[in-house]
Amino acid sequence: MGTLVGHVAPGFGFLVIGLWHLLNHIKLHVQNPKTYHSLPWFPSTKIRYLELFLIMVGCTMSIAMELVIGPDRHQPFDTDGTIPSNHLHNFEHSFISLTFFVYAAFAIILDKFIPKAQYELTQLLASIAFGQQLLLFHLHSADHMGVEGQYHMLLQILILVSLITTLMGIGYKKNFVVSFIRSISIFFQGLWLMVMGFMLWTPSLIPKGCFLNLEEGHHVVRCHGDEALERAKSLVNIQFSWYLICVTIFAMSLYLAMHKMNEGRIEYQSLTKYDQYQEQLDEDIEAQKKTIKLDESKSFLSMEKSFAPVDMER
Repeated sequence: MGTLVGHVAPGFGFLVIGLWHLLNHIKLHVQNPKTYHSLPWFPSTKIRYLELFLIMVGCTMSIAMELVIGPDRHQPFDTDGTIPSNHLHNFEHSFISLTFFVYAAFAIILDKFIPKAQYELTQLLASIAFGQQLLLFHLHSADHMGVEGQYHMLLQILILVSLITTLMGIGYKKNFVVSFIRSISIFFQGLWLMVMGFMLWTPSLIPKGCFLNLEEGHHVVRCHGDEALERAKSLVNIQFSWYLICVTIFAMSLYLAMHKMNEGRIEYQSLTKYDQYQEQLDEDIEAQKKTIKLDESKSFLSMEKSFAPVDMER
């Protein structure tokens, strides 16, 4: 990160994953309104783990860009083996990517072994990734006071929403609204990262009274005086509000359109092993309940027969 490409590329990844989840959750809910339960990731028809593979590839490329390709000497360390101050943000960004890589890798492993807590553990891994992302952006070594800091502060709100809804998804897997908001927040994260890339590193889009200044090896937006800075921050807030309205309209329109298209169709069959396991588990529980009730009714009848002679003698 720290450049236009460094924000637009990962932003596009978040946007695609968020849109993929949004489409699938809506489809799953529209076709299964009564039996809906959330899924942590969605398989594709030809390549089952395509979503997770793309996350792993994107994270690997991000780490390589931050620690190997991006630095001038193609390595982030100083001559004495320490981390120079201008490369601290490279390590921060790479650890965010590494955490999402760990999530995707273990999501595949859990799907192979199918443990009973597969869904819960996968959601937990995703929440750890969002938690790591929030922590490192909140304690970012980059500027917190300027225009870039304002963009990052609003980004943290979206990450927090993703974190909270992912944690809520562990206990409320049948709640569509939780999954819906989570998908929107991931989509909005990607969109906002892309907006940051264009707005902060395109000279023609820099707010009036501000300019690009080269500091510690990367360009930072600086402003001429407090008035220009406050004006630039207010413009960022207005921009965020505008995109929030647009994303809300887009998400609601998408839901209504897919509801109209899929209305009346047969129930959507999930392709995940977890879904098959959960359905089989539910059937077993129902069968056990019926057996218990049948046993109770038989024991009750036998008790009636044993007490009948006593009543007649009386």
